[in-house]
Amino acid sequence: MLIASSVLAMLIGLVFGAPFWAVTDLLRATDAREHTRVTLVEVNGLEKLVLDLETGARGYLITRQQRFLQPWEAAREAFPVEARKVVGLARTTELRRQAVEIARDGDSFLRDYSIPLVEAAKQGDPSAWSVATTVEGKRRVDHFRAQFDRFDREARTILAAQEQAAETKVRWATAAAAGGLVASVLLIAGYNGYLTRAIVRPVRRAAAVATRLAGGDLSARMPGTGTGEIGELEDAFNGMGSSLEESRRLADEAHMRLKLLYEAGTAVGTTLDVGRTAEELVRVVVPEFADFVTIDLAVTVQRGEEHPPAESEELCRVAGGGIGELVPFQPAGSLITWRPSTPQASSLRHGITMVEPDLRSSTAWRSQDGEEAGRILDRGCHSLITTPLSAHGTRMGVVSFWRSQPHGEFDDEDLSYAAELVAKAGVAIDNARRYTQERDTALTLQRSLLPQRLSDRPAVEVASRYLPAGVQAGVGGDWFDVIPLSGCRVALVIGDVVGHGIHASATMGRLRTAVRTLADVDLPPDELLTHLDDLVIHLLNEQQSGTAEGDAAVFGELGATCVYAVYDPVSRCCTMATAGHLLPVLVTPDGATEVVSGPVGPPLGIGGLPFETTELYLAPGSVIALFTDGLVEVRDRDIEQGLAELRRALAMPAASLEDACDVVTGALLDGRRAADDAALLLARTGALSADRFATWDVPADPARVSRARRLAMDQLHAWGLDELGFITELVVSELVTNAIRHAASPIRLRLIRGNTLICEVSDGSSTAPHLRRARVFDEGGRGLLLVAQMTQGWGTRQTTSGKTIWCEQALPEPVPGDGAGEGFPDVA
Repeated sequence: MLIASSVLAMLIGLVFGAPFWAVTDLLRATDAREHTRVTLVEVNGLEKLVLDLETGARGYLITRQQRFLQPWEAAREAFPVEARKVVGLARTTELRRQAVEIARDGDSFLRDYSIPLVEAAKQGDPSAWSVATTVEGKRRVDHFRAQFDRFDREARTILAAQEQAAETKVRWATAAAAGGLVASVLLIAGYNGYLTRAIVRPVRRAAAVATRLAGGDLSARMPGTGTGEIGELEDAFNGMGSSLEESRRLADEAHMRLKLLYEAGTAVGTTLDVGRTAEELVRVVVPEFADFVTIDLAVTVQRGEEHPPAESEELCRVAGGGIGELVPFQPAGSLITWRPSTPQASSLRHGITMVEPDLRSSTAWRSQDGEEAGRILDRGCHSLITTPLSAHGTRMGVVSFWRSQPHGEFDDEDLSYAAELVAKAGVAIDNARRYTQERDTALTLQRSLLPQRLSDRPAVEVASRYLPAGVQAGVGGDWFDVIPLSGCRVALVIGDVVGHGIHASATMGRLRTAVRTLADVDLPPDELLTHLDDLVIHLLNEQQSGTAEGDAAVFGELGATCVYAVYDPVSRCCTMATAGHLLPVLVTPDGATEVVSGPVGPPLGIGGLPFETTELYLAPGSVIALFTDGLVEVRDRDIEQGLAELRRALAMPAASLEDACDVVTGALLDGRRAADDAALLLARTGALSADRFATWDVPADPARVSRARRLAMDQLHAWGLDELGFITELVVSELVTNAIRHAASPIRLRLIRGNTLICEVSDGSSTAPHLRRARVFDEGGRGLLLVAQMTQGWGTRQTTSGKTIWCEQALPEPVPGDGAGEGFPDVA
């Protein structure tokens, strides 16, 4: 019996010792596994810092903007600390050697490459942009990646070996325990049942629990009913299970927070809109971190201004959300002034994150609105964190995180996490604010350079629309204009400058001014575009020479297209030329539509190629639709489809041209913000009736001048404009006499009654007269000066057969009733 007891004791020792030994190894393996996983997380963070160093430096090299150096600066400061941390975490000799090598190469990367590269870029050293520097940077980054991959493989190999060893020992211990139990059962066949119940069954339960724990079921527990050594074993197993379960909970929580921070870095700031960026932050943190979130920003921040909110300044709630409906809180768009005693005001004033773990016992936050506080408590909210929203040292607003049942209350550990979340969002919101400011500036410049009001002319009735691009694209360089010309004619212009932003708007303003200047010279459309093309080439050459001195901000922004059309209401002829721009769409009085066909010249700035004109004779009431490509071309629709939709929209009935503009923009854009600017100019053509102008051919005989004066006076009398007779007689006499003396046949006199009285004399000579001041004893040279002094304006324009000299007089007010001209015979 003594021998059996001794053997039994040995077997029992084996049964209990083997599992205990296996459990101890399992604990060590679990600790090693967790340590290895932490090491891998730190190494991944170190690898991200290396990528931040390279991408930050490259971003700065490409854009020359200081904001790309912010992640670079942060990574440069953090890399040595994180590298030392990784070296400290490496337990094996090989891992420690690789970690030391990574730290050493990282210091070399910063000292020998990244910092000199950024400093060279700041000083404008061309070597910073050289191919050799880029290749060297790629080589170093690839070397780093290879080092990190080797470290990762080595760490995972060690982890796999530890897990395999632990699993083997558990299986061996289980087998040993099972064998011991079988032997014990054979030896104590005649032993009383007490030993069986007190020893064998608890050991079996311990083995089962150990197996479950080894398999990953950390909820496995022993009953805890044993006494003595069995009880201690049960307590050890249960303690181990609780410890492992707590470790898993903490690991899962840390993983969740890292995931939230990652999502905050990728999902917040996808747009450059302040409101949408705030809404993205709400979607990220609810319900993983908080049950309700409210974001309040200074009104100036929403407008893109830099003014930080002062104490007790009114804030605007830009976003809010939570589980279910956001009933207890004021909705987005509400204006809020936080009282000084509230946590929100304190966070905003002092720039610190604050926590209210128990809202029911706190009175500070209730001072804002007791009734609203009651609704919040009734909703189940019990804990609050307030965090100032800031970027670059400037506070912009405050974010409030609320928790309700059944989630636990916020604690001090949540403060740093909330601050980090809001810091990431603050940078994105500040970027959106800065973009809003720049876009508003560019849009203001753009609109100031466009016509403020398009007044109708006798030749055309006009209406227009300008729709800036969406937030991501920025303000572009689309423009249009309606320019009055001599002889009641009118020029219709529309164009598009390549690029977006202030530089595109400024370039557009220069081109529009140039077109107006060239239009005042009364150049034909093809010649005007040729001169405009020369101007763009000249400006481009100036910018290229400016970039050699370091001013490369606007290089390449001078590509442009343009359509220039001139409509004459007397002849009803519309002459147009295009420089790389889409030709207009014509709508006839009966509602039929067609795209004008004709030659399309090269875009402005190409040079060396001619521009050709297209002539159309339009029926009164026709509509010419000029537009830019942003109206008809979008991401999911090509130009041909856009032109077809434009024609369908123009064919729809509309009460006025303004309504037609709304119909067209509504049909083609459907309320969307296009990726490019869109401009639309509609012009309904008119025609001067025969009783509003008169034309006479004048022979080249000085004796016919008196006849010409008499015909003009008779026409003025028929129009009821006898008040203008004296000046008109002098003008006709001077211009016709000059044409007979100094020009060539054919000579033609024309009077036009539009908004002004226009007198035109055409001849066959291309020599243009020049205004000069006659000296005292000169016999001539005073006539054109008298014409210029006594009329509202005068000028000359070239024609295909010679030139035309014109002058205008203002009509008297009130204008008498129109008198129908009876027609006048040619001067015989």
